[in-house]
Parts: sequence; structure tokens; C-alpha cells
Amino acid sequence: MAKKKVGGSSKNGRDSIGRRLGIKINNLQSIKPGQIILRQRGQRYKCGDNVYMGIDHTIHSFINGFVFFYKKQNKSFVSVIK
Repeated sequence: MAKKKVGGSSKNGRDSIGRRLGIKINNLQSIKPGQIILRQRGQRYKCGDNVYMGIDHTIHSFINGFVFFYKKQNKSFVSVIK
């Protein structure tokens, strides 16, 4: 019966995969209707003009235009302008 433990039994080396969250279309870039502007958990960014929020808090565009990020009363907003 062997008394020595077999090598290579590390308990480290696992990690969860990234969730691919964040800004997908940056400030003043062009966008089409229905395109994803950003993916988030919770409401880090609020909806401004011409955008809507999906069930998982993803913000999408309503119209063709340009993405515009701004702050108002210490809150971050996303809008689409023509």
C-alpha cells in the first residue's frame, strides 16, 4: 500500500467566467434601433430620451442616432440624440 500522496491535487485553479457586462456603444457613436447600448446589473445607468430598458436592465436604442452619456443630480443617464 502506497504511503505517499499522488502529486498534482491542487484545490485552486477555478474561476467563474465573465458576464460580459458594460458599455457596448460609447459616447457619440452612431446606433440603430434595438441595438444594445450597455448591459448592467441593477440600474447603474438610468434611461434618458429615446432609449428603453429591458427586463435584465439592459439599455437599448429606440431610434437611429448617436449615444449620449450625461450626469444629472449625481445620477448617470444614457440618451440617443439625432
